[in-house]
Amino acid sequence: MNLFVIGDVHGCYLELKKLIEKHWNNKDELLIQVGDLIDRGSFSPKTVEYCRELKKEFSNNVIFLKGNHEFEIIYHFLNEPNENWLRQCGYETLEQYKSENKNPIEDVNWFLTLPLYWENENIFISHAGLSEIALNCFEETDPNGVLWNRGKVKNINKLQIIGHTPCENREPIYNREENSLNIDTGAGYEDGALTGVKLNEKGEILKIIKINT
Repeated sequence: MNLFVIGDVHGCYLELKKLIEKHWNNKDELLIQVGDLIDRGSFSPKTVEYCRELKKEFSNNVIFLKGNHEFEIIYHFLNEPNENWLRQCGYETLEQYKSENKNPIEDVNWFLTLPLYWENENIFISHAGLSEIALNCFEETDPNGVLWNRGKVKNINKLQIIGHTPCENREPIYNREENSLNIDTGAGYEDGALTGVKLNEKGEILKIIKINT
């Protein structure tokens, strides 16, 4: 089955809906999103609601991965007030939930169930990539783990598809040395875009689609 992989969404509900409804073949493509559904954009609650509905309707063909922003809101609700998240974009996100009369904890509980990565024999997909220096790539608090890494990505002889760090010029970046493709094109920023990439199971890129946000 071919893949349709979508980068960081950051509350850009309208663009995500357009990208999926216009370009995703739900019968013949596995839809994977690399995390960071929320924060920064204007429609975080609507974005999550839409994604949860997709997961219910197409459970076998849809995978949402956890990003650092999902980790941040989980920490805020299940541990202690997360001042770092609140200052960055948390206050705005919570205000969106309040204005829609929605309880964020329901989405937080769903975020807890999201996996950190997806892989096959040729492709590895995570939010920030496998770092060369992480003590434990899959420890959610490791600053170089798959939720937080901003350094070099380890070449694992598979194509790594990542997000997390917005690409310069808002264009996907392929790094030959790392064999990585960053598809975070700054959704939620004024000059940003939401990007989806279609590829086959061998990791061969078939098409890249961008929708300005």
